[in-house]
Amino acid sequence: MGEDGLPPALYEANVTANTSPIPILVYHQIAEAPKKGAPFRGLYVIPAAFSRQMALLKMLGYTGMSMTDLQPYLRGEKSGKVVGITFDDGYLNNLTNALPALQKQGFTSTCYVVDGLLGKTNVWDTSIGMAQTPLMTAEQLLQWQAGGQEVGAHTQEHVDLLTVNEITAWKQIAKSKTDLQTLLAKQVNHFCYPYGKFDERHSTMARQANYATATTTARSRVMPGTNLLTLPRVPVLRSTSLPVFWLKIATAYEDNKLKVKA
Repeated sequence: MGEDGLPPALYEANVTANTSPIPILVYHQIAEAPKKGAPFRGLYVIPAAFSRQMALLKMLGYTGMSMTDLQPYLRGEKSGKVVGITFDDGYLNNLTNALPALQKQGFTSTCYVVDGLLGKTNVWDTSIGMAQTPLMTAEQLLQWQAGGQEVGAHTQEHVDLLTVNEITAWKQIAKSKTDLQTLLAKQVNHFCYPYGKFDERHSTMARQANYATATTTARSRVMPGTNLLTLPRVPVLRSTSLPVFWLKIATAYEDNKLKVKA
């Protein structure tokens, strides 16, 4: 470590070598949506819709995968009909409502959790009036892992990395990894930028913290030559019908919406 508390600069991040576009789906809450007019109501996907989406993937010959399972495909070491499945924030309803549908289809997924708020609620949304929803406790996170699913890091407190200094950003990125590894007794190799907000300093920190991948809110399937530490994803929303869901994963529907921030 240098005098400023940051690690020295390392090598350039790797890029993907997949031969065809790979969608990485992003979900937040798998639950009934709050009343009409509630902030970010679109981020809720009802359990029945989620189950139908997973069943459709299976029917179409896709395999839903965690970020670790997806890595050989992103690196071009394997090819096939695969879809990354990710959940942001670590809501308890992911465990209660999404896990059964994932297990039914034999799929794995990655849930990016805010490790400093385990067992609490999405307090970072208080200022915008979003409903407070329970996050998984440490014990429930272990249940998620025991259910065949993966845990990724989402900082310690769901901070906007663009609003904090570099020392704080480094601690939020790196310590969330080490704390989760201690809790889970397992490597945590994948990171997600809160709010999708980051710049080149933060993707460099993710690399220096030895994350294999980091995901963003940029919208697109993953194309060959994409930085593994700034991966775009495909959002699945309350309004996403099954035909649109198919368009998102199998066509360039989302690719035209890509906006890379770093």
